[in-house]
Amino acid sequence: MSSKESTESAETEIAERETEATAGTETPGAEPADESKDKDTGSRAGIAIAAAVLLACGGLVGYGILNTEEKPKPRAVPTAEVTYEVTGEGTVEVSYLARSESGDATIESGVQLPWKKTVRVPLGKEPTVAIVLGEKGGQAACTLAVRGTHVQRATASGTYGRATCSAPLPRP
Repeated sequence: MSSKESTESAETEIAERETEATAGTETPGAEPADESKDKDTGSRAGIAIAAAVLLACGGLVGYGILNTEEKPKPRAVPTAEVTYEVTGEGTVEVSYLARSESGDATIESGVQLPWKKTVRVPLGKEPTVAIVLGEKGGQAACTLAVRGTHVQRATASGTYGRATCSAPLPRP
């Protein structure tokens, strides 16, 4: 082997080693083949999970829309007709219960007498009407009738006189 052949052979061998050495390094902007497979697998898994979540959500929405079972309507509360009446002279403060299920009372101030109100009260509740005379006093009477039948009467007199009429209603 001549020195020229030996030099060429050595140069070729060096070139091959450099090619092998640079094959494992990254080129700017290029990705190794193994990492791109991992990214493709991760992307596919993410798409599969997103599709499963969307399918589940769509199923729940569809169930809600297509669920046509009629829900039971709240039962109507049986009531009784109650009439409150206040007679006398002058002005009074009247508070009465026309109970809804919350049981709120209604207060009317400066009411000119005579005054009358008919309301519906749920069975099992106790309808009540209360009167308070003003500082000028006087005399007033409250009456309570359930389903047209007189149940109670009370009288108030004098300054800031008070009277209350109430009666229990039967349970439903």
